[in-house]
Amino acid sequence: MAEARFSVLSEEFDAAPERYFGWLRKHAPVHHEPAVDAYFVSRYRDVRRVLEDHEAFTTETLQQRAEPVMRGPVLAQMTGAEHTAKRKIVVRSFTGPALQDHVRTIRANAAELVTPFLPTGRIDLVNDFGKPFAVQVMLDVLGLDKEDRPRVAAWLAGVGEFITSVGLTDERRRHCLELAGELEAHLVPVIEQRRRHPGADLISTLCTAEFDGVAMTTRDVTALVVNVLVAAVEPADKTLGLLFRHLVDHPEQLAQVRRDPALLSAAVAETLRLTPPVRLVPRLAEHDTELSGTVVLAGATVFCMTGAANRDPEAFTAPDVFDLHRPDLGTARSFTAAAQHLAFGTGLHQCVGAAFARAEIETVAALLLPLLDRVRHSPGSRYRETGLYTRGPVALPLDFTPVHHGVPGHHGVSGHDGVPGQV
Repeated sequence: MAEARFSVLSEEFDAAPERYFGWLRKHAPVHHEPAVDAYFVSRYRDVRRVLEDHEAFTTETLQQRAEPVMRGPVLAQMTGAEHTAKRKIVVRSFTGPALQDHVRTIRANAAELVTPFLPTGRIDLVNDFGKPFAVQVMLDVLGLDKEDRPRVAAWLAGVGEFITSVGLTDERRRHCLELAGELEAHLVPVIEQRRRHPGADLISTLCTAEFDGVAMTTRDVTALVVNVLVAAVEPADKTLGLLFRHLVDHPEQLAQVRRDPALLSAAVAETLRLTPPVRLVPRLAEHDTELSGTVVLAGATVFCMTGAANRDPEAFTAPDVFDLHRPDLGTARSFTAAAQHLAFGTGLHQCVGAAFARAEIETVAALLLPLLDRVRHSPGSRYRETGLYTRGPVALPLDFTPVHHGVPGHHGVSGHDGVPGQV
């Protein structure tokens, strides 16, 4: 395969990118894609270097890729005191005591959504459950009305398409911007109301927080809310689907997790390593820099290929194998800044929601596994993944032993009296 004929934008690559990772790392570790005039970096050491050297490789590219639909600067664009302060506000909202409240919300929403499918013995874990679940949880965390889930999901799809598309037509760009504008119009009155009458939700927290002694503007809060929504919703349903796909495909490891629930963290960490839901992380080269023998020119966009880096044999033994007992991963550090895998990025702009992502997926999986007895792929279903920037299953139809007694301890979900969505 000649590099001139290879393209990460091709249908062949989209169908099975893992088939090309080894070739890329060996023959084109810094692959230039003429159609988008960008470099795609695939070796683990190069990806880690680009993500950690925030002076040579900045997040300025997000000014065009994210800010127009986020309606303002996002965390990854910020530096210095502003970045430290605002990141701390968001992190505090997803860790410690706040995280325990979120876990109750996560469990309640999961129970509510899965219950109707239990007597049928069949569920599409992506479309019936994962996608609505991911949006609904974040609406509860933000204190937004869950009745608006379909509209919010549609708006977020437009925002996500704008950010994650490597090439957008003018028509699709306009459509995405319109959807982002509708989401902003929906959020602004809520933000203004929470500023006057704050509650216990994340929007209220952002409205009442201060930076340099000054409260954040409505534009600042809107951008952070959209930032949190996209960052939390987009990968969640993909990670859940990928986790169950791997466990169903490896019944001996699924049986081990059932016997020892403490292994669930390792299963989630290995899922994130082998099949990270976010496959590309963009950066902008500030000056000419050499990576694996190729000079990346100043001003060029560099896409870090986390999927390829996480399968680099220089970083992991037998990297294409799903192994929840993998000794070179380190479950305890897999959700921290010391993670060996790069699913959450690394360096200054590592994902702020790693702890929340872990709690969310582990809580849902711990609830679902006892309910989905003898779980297997539905007969006739064909597994397929899609996505260049973010990637996950198109669907995951599963059959299991029907359950007629419902979710243990679940008696319905309350409204907004107390913790949103609490049982």
